[in-house]
Amino acid sequence: MSTGKPPSATRTAIWNVQRLFGSVGLAAHRQLFMQLVLREIAGRYRGSTLGILWSMLTPLLMLGIFTFVFGSVFRSRWAGSADHTSTGDFSVILFTGLIVFQLFSEIVTKAPTLVLSNSNYVKKVVFPLEILAPGAVGSALFHAAVSFAVLLVIKLAVSGSIPLTAFLLPIVLAPLVLLCLGLSWFLSSLGVYYRDINQILGTLVTALMFLSPIFYPISALPAWLQTWLVFNPIALPVEQARNVAVFGNQPHWPPLVIYWIVSCLIAWLGYRWFQKTSKGFADVL
Repeated sequence: MSTGKPPSATRTAIWNVQRLFGSVGLAAHRQLFMQLVLREIAGRYRGSTLGILWSMLTPLLMLGIFTFVFGSVFRSRWAGSADHTSTGDFSVILFTGLIVFQLFSEIVTKAPTLVLSNSNYVKKVVFPLEILAPGAVGSALFHAAVSFAVLLVIKLAVSGSIPLTAFLLPIVLAPLVLLCLGLSWFLSSLGVYYRDINQILGTLVTALMFLSPIFYPISALPAWLQTWLVFNPIALPVEQARNVAVFGNQPHWPPLVIYWIVSCLIAWLGYRWFQKTSKGFADVL
């Protein structure tokens, strides 16, 4: 099956992303960026016996739990998909949505305390505070990549093959990462001035999980409600990731291109907001 090529609008969006990272100075600070990512990854497993092996064991445990609960206890099947009715297929479909949600959740819920937990860097003039958000995003991407690797292995075991369209996952998920990066810049700045935002955000993210097509397809919702999902930031990435990684379908390019454009805008606005508000961090902290 041919994976196809993204339309020119998507390639233009990718070029705009390169310009954004150029303005952030990510290339100039790439060594610092890598150190932050490695520190975030190592910090999560510091002191544990199995260490970084938990990054692989955690998604396997999640998959086993959801397979038992939804496949064996509730005997759930994916609505409208006659080719994916077994417990194993349902688990793979469900797990795909959970990985995408976990990527979003890990970045967004950590953002409000990002600057607060690194307050010792605020008064260091030479330290680029804007690199903290990309560092946290890079750590979340590492765990998402491990989870997707586990997913594809399980998909191969269940179905006997992995669709070629799975190679389009980076194109499908990149705009979500950009959107999360913009939100991370915005929320990390806002969290310095309003400490309660982290408590509110946790509840909102939990609600978002059940309002997203993770446990059900969008087609299972009433037509009038489906139109409102356009405002759900993870609805489209969940559906698109499922299409390319599980069902072997091409991405739905028109909404994906729009999502790319919106994500680029949010990333740029989040960065500009962070730049403008970071000047007052030292006074607050």
